Amino acid sequence: MKFKNYISILLLLLVSSFTMAQVTFEAKVSKKKLGVNERLRIDFTMNEDGDNFNPPSFSNFTVVAGPSQSVSNSWINGVRTYKKTYTYFLAPKKRGTFTISQASITIDGETYKTVPVKIEVTEAVEVPKDPNDPNYVASESIHLVAEVSKANPYLNEAISVVYKLYVAPNIRIQTPGTIDIPTFKDFWNQNIEIKELRLEQGSYKGEDYSYVVMMKQLLIPQKTGELKIPALVLDVPVQVPTNRRDIFGSRIMTRVNKRVSSGIRTINVKALPETGKPVDFTGAVGRNFKLNVTSSKTKLDASESLQVKVSVKGNGNLKLFKLPKISLPSSLEVYEPEHSEQIRTNLSGMQGSILDSYTVVPQFKGKYPIPSISFSYFDLDTKTYKRLSSKEIVIDVVNGPSSSTPTSENNTIANNKQAVVLNSDQFAFIKTKTSFSSIGKTHFFKTKAFWSLLLLPFLAIPLAIVIRRKKASRDADVYGNRIRKADKLAKKYLKGAKKSLGQKEAFYIALEKALHNYLKAKLLIETSDFSKEKITNLLKEKQVEESTVNNFISIIENCELARYTPIDTVTMNEDYEKAAKTISLIDKQAR
Repeated sequence: MKFKNYISILLLLLVSSFTMAQVTFEAKVSKKKLGVNERLRIDFTMNEDGDNFNPPSFSNFTVVAGPSQSVSNSWINGVRTYKKTYTYFLAPKKRGTFTISQASITIDGETYKTVPVKIEVTEAVEVPKDPNDPNYVASESIHLVAEVSKANPYLNEAISVVYKLYVAPNIRIQTPGTIDIPTFKDFWNQNIEIKELRLEQGSYKGEDYSYVVMMKQLLIPQKTGELKIPALVLDVPVQVPTNRRDIFGSRIMTRVNKRVSSGIRTINVKALPETGKPVDFTGAVGRNFKLNVTSSKTKLDASESLQVKVSVKGNGNLKLFKLPKISLPSSLEVYEPEHSEQIRTNLSGMQGSILDSYTVVPQFKGKYPIPSISFSYFDLDTKTYKRLSSKEIVIDVVNGPSSSTPTSENNTIANNKQAVVLNSDQFAFIKTKTSFSSIGKTHFFKTKAFWSLLLLPFLAIPLAIVIRRKKASRDADVYGNRIRKADKLAKKYLKGAKKSLGQKEAFYIALEKALHNYLKAKLLIETSDFSKEKITNLLKEKQVEESTVNNFISIIENCELARYTPIDTVTMNEDYEKAAKTISLIDKQAR
């Protein structure tokens, strides 16, 4: 008899241990039948922790809130109980019978799936009103609304969205906690800082309410069509009055936590009209734009610097477009512009100005025009494109060396200009020597100069020996001398190419010879072996980056094409700069 009892107890323990070890993962819904105006709660619950949770698509429902995650872990009489839950709140999109498909999760390397759940959505039902239910009172007394300034903006037109929490007068709230902060993937956005949460008076659906502004965002749509403005979800602690009173006759308040969502808003972004769109339009959209081009000096000497400033001021998407470039004569040395912004951002958009400041240094005496430039934008008031133009500015360089090129060539603007060739006598007009005379006599004997000159021949002897040995070693290095000779030739021809800028045939012949001699020095190949495939393979073997190799090959191809196609001065200048930069990069990267 006792033996049978032991067997029963053992079997019971085995069954219990098997039951405890069994993993469960299931979907539970708050109701399986609801009206189209109601909300559904669905919980995905497991008794062991897992990874890679994949929810269903919820294709026939709108996710109002979620997922929120909760975990409970307890020990009772030595038995561990674990529970993890992912919760979603759903709103049906239409009436009908729908199936919420399977969710999946991985636990201890195994994949578990829930059973699909069928939900019946009927026509709108009357929500039961129980004024004594704190949850019902809270749900009817607080509302989170996303107020959008414009539902049909143009592309790149600024709009604002303000998330307001409306609160009925009969309840009190504490500081809400944020559950889900919206991310604006199809918009350029900037958060407008709220220094403190303040309760203000307003109305909601015609009734008196107080409200708190929870978040303010400036949005600029970056694509056309229907765009979604995501919801803000808050967890609001609410103090709701009950029918009970304290000894002083005041109503006793009870606290409930209410999760509220602003819901997803949809806007329709219109494309900018194609009619009348300027060729140089770069996406500027706004109001009251003004273009201003100024020069810090209009009269100066050669080698003095001046500042040319290009600015656009107005109200619009100032951070999302580039300013027009200025074109200057070739005899004016121009540095890359410094960009600066003075912009205020609020709910009405961006106001202020953006500025490009160019440093310009004239090299020769003469008069140089800064031609007029233009800027186009889409005006939101007139719904048309507008063009702004600047006035021409003339820079008068009164003192300095004269240019060796004709005045008409100096006045050629940037789209046909040559690179500035510095004259070796450009500073000849500046006196660099003085005629000081000593006012006191000094003796040379036993001075520092005396001892230096006395000891210098003895110190020069070991230096001469070292130099002689270096020279002998260098003379014996036939391979190294060959490389150095080729390097000199490359520099010589590159220098010749620079002098030939503007003369297509002479320039590209000189540039091609420079490339040939450089490759002879670097890769040790003869002109007969000069093929693109071999050059590419040899440069890659020397660990030169692929982009640099491609640039070198493209220069060679340009030299070949230039014989049969018309080439302007700007293209020649770009090829020269590209060749110099590419050779420098190969020197740095080659191993």
